[in-house]
Amino acid sequence: MAGRIVITGAGVVSAIGCGKAETLASLRIGHSGIAPVHYLETSLRDFPVGEVPLSNEQLACRTGAPGNWPRTTLLSVLALQEALEQASMSLAGDGLSGAFSRTGSRSDAEERLSPADELMLVSGTTVGGMDLSEKTYPAYSPWHSCGASTDLAARFLGFSRATTLSTACSSAANAFIYAANLIRCGFARRVVAGGAESLSDYHLNGFNSLMILDRDWCRPFDATRAGLNLGEGAAFLVLESEESALRRGAKPIAILSGWGNACDAFHQTASSENGEGAFLAMSKALASAGLSPAQIDYVNAHGTGTPNNDASESAALRRVFGEALPPVSSTKPFTGHTTSASGSIEAVFCLLALQHGFIPRELNWVVPDRNCVLPYTGEEPVSLHHVLSNAFGFGGNDTSFILSRV
Repeated sequence: MAGRIVITGAGVVSAIGCGKAETLASLRIGHSGIAPVHYLETSLRDFPVGEVPLSNEQLACRTGAPGNWPRTTLLSVLALQEALEQASMSLAGDGLSGAFSRTGSRSDAEERLSPADELMLVSGTTVGGMDLSEKTYPAYSPWHSCGASTDLAARFLGFSRATTLSTACSSAANAFIYAANLIRCGFARRVVAGGAESLSDYHLNGFNSLMILDRDWCRPFDATRAGLNLGEGAAFLVLESEESALRRGAKPIAILSGWGNACDAFHQTASSENGEGAFLAMSKALASAGLSPAQIDYVNAHGTGTPNNDASESAALRRVFGEALPPVSSTKPFTGHTTSASGSIEAVFCLLALQHGFIPRELNWVVPDRNCVLPYTGEEPVSLHHVLSNAFGFGGNDTSFILSRV
């Protein structure tokens, strides 16, 4: 199926806000959600994190979902509800069974739809229901796996089909590519894509074992950077063919105009010095969108705050853009690194920037590093037409995508 892939709805929850309105306000005033641990049960309380400022009970109250579900699922449902509402979509979920079934059975209402007309959910996550398994260990929660946390959200809201991607920190961004390919090949007309991740003790200890956590606020691209802060959240975009949106009278709010994925397989966790995977991913995204580097108005960098990532990504950015580098910033000092959900959360940040004419400024940056790009720290209004966002995962699974104004 040819034609543009448009965005007709978006939902987000992170440390800086529940919903797009709160998120926009935080981005505009430079409010960070990174703070001492509050909700997470962990011994590593000296590392600041970007927690969503709601308990599981409060999330359940807001969404109507059971409070004993994985936190990843609860965050997913909250973001999905906002995205579906903006896209004027109402599904047949009854709160527990819905239309979705892992066994493949369908409701009577669903039988009247062709497969391409069904609404699919594609979610990226890695932690899944780890938070519940930590409470029941050595037994594992029945909702431990990544796919189980997605399936719960799908069944609760009434999605007809669902799938889960887990490629570490590029998971949610890869969900966009998967969704776009489903639409392009005619397998679906509308797909809700994104990702969700909750903090867990296992999660925090795993990153600590790699010695890449910072006990202070993270400082991407700063010469004094010492590591990342972990965060949590969820975000989803409603993607559909432009034909589908026009046929049902939905208003497109942006275009998913390009995407690219590459794997340099340099190291299990580190990036290559020249940023080969990142360079290839950005180059593929530009080619997919039919754009030149000069047409990109802003780059939302992966920008984790680790010495290796920021230098490697900077090398890749310089290879792609040369001397004409557009404004670049990392939004992880706002939310922490939300790992598998980062690509979709930052996609919503880019969407808000496109709609409201601003660039999220770099927080905490003070000392330039000759091996890194100089991030954007201004506040002036800007006109944005094309925004590129990066999401890079362990193993060198690197993804870039471009959002464009309608």
